[in-house]
Amino acid sequence: MRPPSISRLLHRYLPLAGLAAALAGCAGDPLQHADAVASRAALQRQEVSAGPFVLTTYVQARPHATVLRVYIEGDGRAWLSRTQVSPDPTPHEAMGLQLAASDDQAALLYLARPCQFTPMARNPACRPAYWTDLRYAPEVIDAMDAALSQYVARLRPARLELVGYSGGGAIAVLLAARRHDVAAIRTVAGNLDHVAVNRWHQVSQMPRSLNPIDVAPQVAHIPQRHFSGADDRVVPTAIARDFAAQAAPCAALQVVPGMGHESDWPALWPSLLRAPLPCAGAKTPGRQR
Repeated sequence: MRPPSISRLLHRYLPLAGLAAALAGCAGDPLQHADAVASRAALQRQEVSAGPFVLTTYVQARPHATVLRVYIEGDGRAWLSRTQVSPDPTPHEAMGLQLAASDDQAALLYLARPCQFTPMARNPACRPAYWTDLRYAPEVIDAMDAALSQYVARLRPARLELVGYSGGGAIAVLLAARRHDVAAIRTVAGNLDHVAVNRWHQVSQMPRSLNPIDVAPQVAHIPQRHFSGADDRVVPTAIARDFAAQAAPCAALQVVPGMGHESDWPALWPSLLRAPLPCAGAKTPGRQR
């Protein structure tokens, strides 16, 4: 069942503001913490120019890998409180990076979102709108797509798989809808319908952001599995359930007992990765150009 409709919206720039405290993370240097997490998987930090942004990435891959698995970070530290936007959206815990570090896949790429980790001085296009109401705007998806294309051109993998955590799940779906080289999609606590999520939290909408559920039919041929925590109160399971229904026949929902939005997903991730993908091994129809 979809979250209930809410007729009255709150402050204009409060999309998912209730998530702010959960995403605030701990004190300390986020980049130093990310480097330490990445070192466990021998991921090397890099920067790549993509559209108006300079994106921070971590990569461990040789050319012509059988599979390049790409991890996309969540929305990060977008808000300090329900009413105060963060001056820097860099996540303190970087759940997407932790998922990548727990993956024993030989070829890995992690993409931070625009304005995360890279110093603002080298990112003059960055402004708070890009981690609030423009977080999934066309220019953001263009930049993420351009960064991914640079790595694909350099590494030339046989298969490309996308994994997105939270808001990174939205990015993964939106990228897959425009590309023709994505062989699989996985999301963890993915925000797959930000309109419904914002209604749930009684916060304002993001009309200038693209919504993944709108492109669900375009990715219906791609094998995909969406993991949702049974105790997730940030992105309820109903969101993933509705998306999977609209992305049939190759989309599956897996509800994980006892897991909330920011539970220890990395600890479970190696076993969750072994869950089979619908339509994998079967010849599925390609997307029409």
